[in-house]
Amino acid sequence: MQSLDAALTMQRPAEVYFGAGTLENLAVWVRQKGFKRPFVVADPVNAARLAVLGLDSPAVFGEVVPEPDTHNLSKAVKAAGDADLIIGFGGGSAMDLAKLVAVLAGTNLALSDISGPNRAPARKVGLVQIPTTAGTGSEVGTRALVTDPDTLAKVASESLNMLADLAIIDPVLTLSVPPAVTAATGVDAMAHCVEAFTSKRSHPLIDSYALQGIQLVGKYLKRAVDDGSDVEARAGLALAAFYGGVCLGPVNTTSGHAVAYPLGTRHKLPHGIANALIFPHTLAANAEAEPAKTAAICTALGVPAEGKDAVRSAAIQFCQSLGLDMRLSAHGVPQDDLPRMAEDAHKIRRLLDWNPVDLSEQDILQIYRDAF
Repeated sequence: MQSLDAALTMQRPAEVYFGAGTLENLAVWVRQKGFKRPFVVADPVNAARLAVLGLDSPAVFGEVVPEPDTHNLSKAVKAAGDADLIIGFGGGSAMDLAKLVAVLAGTNLALSDISGPNRAPARKVGLVQIPTTAGTGSEVGTRALVTDPDTLAKVASESLNMLADLAIIDPVLTLSVPPAVTAATGVDAMAHCVEAFTSKRSHPLIDSYALQGIQLVGKYLKRAVDDGSDVEARAGLALAAFYGGVCLGPVNTTSGHAVAYPLGTRHKLPHGIANALIFPHTLAANAEAEPAKTAAICTALGVPAEGKDAVRSAAIQFCQSLGLDMRLSAHGVPQDDLPRMAEDAHKIRRLLDWNPVDLSEQDILQIYRDAF
């Protein structure tokens, strides 16, 4: 953990509209800023409800897929044409693609030209992010991930030029999210906070956001799963996701996401459920290295526990109480691929190097076996 006086840089969208009904402000904002050719990046479900945006027949790329790859990105960039405003409308996949479309549209650049830190060019278009799930926190950040179909590795790009001009976080948009997706994305939001909270580069400033995010999930996730129309619970989760996004910028995730990534890239599990399946196991793996913070996490979730095995069991029970089947085998992950997954995960040093415990490839394989 960094000391209180350690330098830290935080970046957020210039404007954030948060709360029920704030989506109504989008059309006014677009007119005030003078944008004439908005282009929406969305998955098929959200592409079918563009009317809620209040815009006059915006152009749309409505083919965003879970765990999008470079082919999906290329199609979106081509479809953007001469748009002067990009709007990410959906979950993390749609918002990540929107960031990349905003900096690639109208250029001759490929993803390989901008991947890594601070390589994306200054964009000539506006960017708005509108989450419809409470999970990734992508609306807040400067990072985007897509999969290379040849290597099945996630390619990360990060740049201040991918930061939204406006984020609209309206919990009403999440009311229709099914219970299972609500549960998985809620655990994902919590995982962002937990991993930043226990990271080697955690910082007291970020710790405050992280712990509040975890507490919000502990208070509201079960409520939202049990009653999707509970607007207060939906707002609590939306705020938790926002806090998770705040954590990602200056600190980022660690082992949980590294171990979860192959579930998405190799077996197409949605990002939320992939992280939910792994969360209890990496929380337990790090428990002895961060006992005080682990205790605070368990208390926030209402599952006080001490010791590695007790922490794992309590976290699994928390997820199961949300209706999640916590077995990899139940989600179509083949047992014979676990060693290759462990090999892939162990290579994700940009995350694992900041984990409080040094996980070997064999350690990661054991996590997969325990989760299987």
